[in-house]
Amino acid sequence: MRFALVFNPFKYKVHEENLRIVQKYFGMFPPLSLAWVAAIARRAGHKVIIIDARTLRLTKEETLYRLKEFKPDVLGFMMTTYMFRDTLEWIVYLKKHLKVPVVIGGYNLRVYPKESVSYPEIDYGVIEHSLDTIPQLFEVLEGKRKLKDVVGLVYKENNEIKLNPPKPVIFEDFPFPARDLLPNELYAEFPTERKNFTVMVTSLGCPFGCSFCEAGRTSYNPRSPKTVVSEIKECYEKYKIREIDIFDYDFTADKKRVLEICRLIKEKNLDILWACRSRVDIDSDLLKEMKEAGCGRIYYGIESGSQEILNKVNKGITLKQIRKTIRATKELNIKALGFFLIGAPSETYRTVRQTIRFAKELNLDYVQFSKCLAKPLTPLWRQLINETKKDYWRDWILGIEIDRDLPRPWTKLKNKEIDALTKWAYLSYHARPLFLLRSVLNVRSFKEFKRKFFAFLDMIFSQEKFSKEDKNFIAYCEEPAKVFYYRKKINLR
Repeated sequence: MRFALVFNPFKYKVHEENLRIVQKYFGMFPPLSLAWVAAIARRAGHKVIIIDARTLRLTKEETLYRLKEFKPDVLGFMMTTYMFRDTLEWIVYLKKHLKVPVVIGGYNLRVYPKESVSYPEIDYGVIEHSLDTIPQLFEVLEGKRKLKDVVGLVYKENNEIKLNPPKPVIFEDFPFPARDLLPNELYAEFPTERKNFTVMVTSLGCPFGCSFCEAGRTSYNPRSPKTVVSEIKECYEKYKIREIDIFDYDFTADKKRVLEICRLIKEKNLDILWACRSRVDIDSDLLKEMKEAGCGRIYYGIESGSQEILNKVNKGITLKQIRKTIRATKELNIKALGFFLIGAPSETYRTVRQTIRFAKELNLDYVQFSKCLAKPLTPLWRQLINETKKDYWRDWILGIEIDRDLPRPWTKLKNKEIDALTKWAYLSYHARPLFLLRSVLNVRSFKEFKRKFFAFLDMIFSQEKFSKEDKNFIAYCEEPAKVFYYRKKINLR
């Protein structure tokens, strides 16, 4: 089978958790999920390509041109809940010109599998992971298996949408993502210091129960230290990658595992800068080992400067713990980034001011202020459904809802107030003269300086006070010459 995976661009949505300018400069990330699907399909003996139309700034017409050259038997797409309609628009266009089956996957299918494949242009959906589903589906298309025998598949039969239950997977069994199918030179995130840059996931799930997080109370499923470091080594040697952001929900959840990963990185003498996400309940001994193994940046889920709010969202941490961990991190010259929520349960103007003061007190290297959102499968989502008697996200998938702010019944703050407070939080934190000076002195390249300089100016002058849809939204690109080079390689201008 010839399998083409497409990663399409998407517009900014009002219902997102980030401000428009934050989303613009957030990063140009590799479509790692598609790279995993590609590797799984290729391991099963199929021919695969990935077209990263978002990074290469391809139009639908240009993507169709490349697909016609490849002559796929199947098209594949990743469907997120936020961007479902953008991807559906691309599927409708491409399916009109390419009469081949379409299979979709992604987190959205775990929540709304039947709704997601209800459109005539979508033939199949992968409910959980592709590890078994994609090879088995292709056996169906080759006449070797029946649809009812494909695990984790949602499909149509006799005008009925049917669902085959998924089965648990062992993350260790996944192949390495097919990064050779991606333009690795073009990826970066806002704090990126080295190129080439990529992202990794070394574990699935999170045992904690934060009320705003979709991963709460999900089974922890890690890859072994040997496998993790082997993938890092492949990135370093094969793709010339020098910086990796590990996207695990909590990379440091298993101290023994992280210590072994650090030991193997040092043993193999890999000069790699890496970042990760962690809770603040991490000890200083582990931080030291991580620093020695190349950890240069840690993203901490801090959420608020109010202990009352931390308790309300079931964070399970204290302000004292936060202060201690950030201090220990900075003493080791590891850059600390704090994730914060605006509009959390019980939020008021007073608690927002507390949070901003607390962030300044911590003197973090980076901050991200997000609007607290009722994401699918979170306790806040369930609360919103109970109080409004409707599921916005389900209706959004079905095309009967418009892009709009979601209600936040857990706070008396209005959505417009939350928008304005989030922008004020960013400017209040980043516009301090000493912070700006320190940021400039810590810049490692002109591209990094340009990225951060333009983001700062855009936040001041271009970020609207109240969020609105941007149909002309384009993510920031710092490598236009290289984008042109890649487009030229596929005969596009």
